[in-house]
Formats: sequence, structure tokens, C-alpha cells
Amino acid sequence: MSTSTTSRSRTGSADQVDVRGPRFAAWITTGVLVAVLVLSTFSLVAAGLLLAAQAVVFGLGAARGPRNSPYGQLFARFVAPRLSPVTEREPVAPLRFAQLVGLAFAVVGVIGFLTGLTVIGTVATGFALFAALLNAAFAFCLGCQIYPLVARFRRSTSIAV
Repeated sequence: MSTSTTSRSRTGSADQVDVRGPRFAAWITTGVLVAVLVLSTFSLVAAGLLLAAQAVVFGLGAARGPRNSPYGQLFARFVAPRLSPVTEREPVAPLRFAQLVGLAFAVVGVIGFLTGLTVIGTVATGFALFAALLNAAFAFCLGCQIYPLVARFRRSTSIAV
């Protein structure tokens, strides 16, 4: 996530997480999505099933937040205790939205692979991979950058109704 939308704080709150957790999750997601693309050259069904598993992870991250997602739990139990104290946090809401976007691409990819529409499966997986790699390697959360626009649009439409 870019530092312009990142909150720097030494104290934690329920609506903020250690920035290293989502980046850890993004690295795992990157690996899974690369594996999906490699697998798709051998078996569309296997690629679709692995992508479906990643879709479940995205769905849990969107519904329960990054702390309670499977990769968030791995980070909290095995990685975070070995790291220095938290010095930088970021808000949860944009991360949940980013997981929702990942879920949408994963679902489209699963449908593509399992119905034999390889191009759709590959392109959808490629978009999710691009976003995950941006977050993992460059700390740039694409979904988090889009979130303020969506939040502003939702506020403006709910006022007009």
C-alpha cells in the first residue's frame, strides 16, 4: 500500500493492521496464482480447483478481514512473533475491498478454467496476479487505491436515494 494512504502509528486498533501482514499474504497469493497459471498448461480442472481454493481465501479475507483470513492467521502465528514491533499500520476497510476484487477475478477465472474458456481463466488470473505482485513487491495495493473512489460513489448514491 502506498504511504499516502498508510497510517503510521505505534498503537493498534481493531480497524488497522500491521502492513507486513497483507504483504506476506500477497506473496503467498502471488505464488498460488503463478501455480494456477503453470497448472493451466497441464490441466484446466486442476488450475480451476486451485484457483477456487484461492477464491475461498479471498472471500474469507473480504468477509472477516485480513487478520482473520487464512494467510493472516499464518502471519500472526508464525511470522509476526519473529519480527520487530509494529511501526506502520494500515486501515482494514480498503484491504477487505481489495480481497473482494481478488475474489471477483478468481471467480471469473474459475468459471473460465472449468468451462474450458482458457483465455478468460488465464486473463482473470493474470489480473489478480498483477495486483498481488504489486502489493507484495512494491507495497502498492491496487484495490486499496480504488477503494476511496468506490466509497465516495457509495456515499453519493446513498444520499441521493
